[in-house]
Amino acid sequence: TENTEGLGCSTINEHTQAKGHYCHQNRWVGLQQRRRSPAYQSTSENQAQTKRRCKIWREMCQLLGMNAALPTNFSFSFTGFAKRGGCSDKHCDGWGIAFYEGRGLRTFLDPAPAAHSPIATLVARYPVKTHNMMAHIRYATIGNGGALENVHPFTRELWGIHFCFSHNGDIPNFSKCNPPMLGKTCETGGDCLMYNPVGDTDSESVFCAILNALKAEFCSLPTLPVLYEFLQKLCNEIVKENDGTIFNFLLGCGEFTLFAFSWPGSRPGSDVWNALYYTLRKPPFTTASLIDCDYMMDFSKVNTPLDSVAIIATKPLTKDEDWIEMKKGELLLFDKGRPYSAAHHIDEIEKQGRGLFTKVKSMQRIIVSEISHDSKEIIAGQ
Repeated sequence: TENTEGLGCSTINEHTQAKGHYCHQNRWVGLQQRRRSPAYQSTSENQAQTKRRCKIWREMCQLLGMNAALPTNFSFSFTGFAKRGGCSDKHCDGWGIAFYEGRGLRTFLDPAPAAHSPIATLVARYPVKTHNMMAHIRYATIGNGGALENVHPFTRELWGIHFCFSHNGDIPNFSKCNPPMLGKTCETGGDCLMYNPVGDTDSESVFCAILNALKAEFCSLPTLPVLYEFLQKLCNEIVKENDGTIFNFLLGCGEFTLFAFSWPGSRPGSDVWNALYYTLRKPPFTTASLIDCDYMMDFSKVNTPLDSVAIIATKPLTKDEDWIEMKKGELLLFDKGRPYSAAHHIDEIEKQGRGLFTKVKSMQRIIVSEISHDSKEIIAGQ
């Protein structure tokens, strides 16, 4: 196995460089300095260079998510994923990670390439376990690549719950100055919008639109089946124009719940397929080897029969595990390391007391009056 010390790459062979799968530290520093200069940002050269860059690479960001039945360490998967941020791949415009610790959400964001980031090295060594996490490595196409405000995951509070969001793709409608509104916010004309983007990305813009639609739709905390159904409607609304939209995202909704949606595709003239894949690690556990570095893990030695872990990624991370590509338009809810989409399965998760949780008392009273008799007994037992 390979120790996680030193995520960066000090050497680049000619073949890798010719393919474009690199991000040398000097190249990255020079690129950021040019982007931050007023002359670069205020002239048409900015747009021209951005277009040439997209034409050459036709690349997009990458996502990583983990959902687990028991608190689980994510260092193995994150180590391989971080290598793609400037070492084994060219996603060098920043990286971020968010993971839940109880009701709290710990985040690390860095505009530097993950493979060269001391913060990423710290996170890879960090002895933390969580039920729910997501990470993102950025290849900037919209918004300043050197700006911290454009680094995913984005986070907001809704209903007394930390929500976090990471996106891969292009959403042309949400890269405009006045992006469309979703759900009931269309009826109010935007007068009551609570969430607004801080940065310049279509990703943060659509995240805010989703949260505004959720707030407009529900005056009390929805159950998981109701939330799933409404999120599916919003996703259908976002991709309905089919105007080159590529929309893959991870949405964390508290300690246990992770949603994943896939509307895959490639940019015109590109053979880079942007989708979402997942693999399930469950008993009997086996060994797995990372694609992006020489690192192998025997999960039978670190997991118990009660463990179950789902890993979601833009591209498979390991050589010897079965990775399933999500279907186009598919929305999955991950709980206890398993994917769900059927209403009766999601309802069972709610009845087990693993739905959304808030300490907002007015919402709690409404929830108890609306949920089923079985769920009331579970809550009473707690």
